[in-house]
Amino acid sequence: MFTIMNAVRTGIAALALLALCGQALAQSGQTQPDVTDPHFKIAPGYLRQSELPNSLLLLGPPPEPGSAALARDEEARKATIPLRNTDRWKLAYTDADLAFPQAADNFSCAMGFKIDEEQTPRLYAMMQKTLSDFGLSTYGVKNKYNRTRPFVAHNEATCRADQEAILRGDGSYPSGHTAAGWGWALVFAQINPERSNELLERGIAFGQSRVICDAHWQSDVDAGRIMGAATVARLQTNAAFLADLKAAEAEVKAAKAKPATPMPDCAAEAAALSER
Repeated sequence: MFTIMNAVRTGIAALALLALCGQALAQSGQTQPDVTDPHFKIAPGYLRQSELPNSLLLLGPPPEPGSAALARDEEARKATIPLRNTDRWKLAYTDADLAFPQAADNFSCAMGFKIDEEQTPRLYAMMQKTLSDFGLSTYGVKNKYNRTRPFVAHNEATCRADQEAILRGDGSYPSGHTAAGWGWALVFAQINPERSNELLERGIAFGQSRVICDAHWQSDVDAGRIMGAATVARLQTNAAFLADLKAAEAEVKAAKAKPATPMPDCAAEAAALSER
């Protein structure tokens, strides 16, 4: 069964290891991937294609039919069935929306203030730019294997009927949504360390929303966290990102000193996240 410790071991340990690798994570000679999810085209990223971590080197193939790994995926999917049509299912619905401002709202409660274009413009723009980097990092393996998603394999519905047409043509492994959510959580924890526990917990839950939504297998989510962490490690060498990071730290400090602005319903979010 999935636990927070699993995510920490998969994501944070991967980040620590990959941070030591630096430039070794860059791709060489890889062509521009066929990106089918429009969320990852919202804004140009910080990294060139040749600078993105190479999922073909960092990840193995998805679980094979009849394997213990696939059995684990099936058990994780079955464990989320009681959550369908609950408040946790509704939260998975909003987590699936990577468009803005919803993507920023998804992390505002964990950050402790509202992330928006007016109060934190550099942080808001940084979210949009890194979204492309996180998403694109997954497409080497995603396009190679084009794994069938669980809702297709089981002839079910996801929490987002409006996204299913795109999902059917977009490989399941690894999860780009998870790469973004975990990557954002790591960056936010770097910017606002006093809220690191809340932010990392939210990043973990963001990935698990993809399993709850029936849009991804658990192994897709695990692999997505690796790619998100790898991308964050690579971004630490990018001058434009580091400049925006510094500016975002100043915005966060100023936002925390101001009176509270209207926020998403954080109590409702916390209640939904407590559902297991």
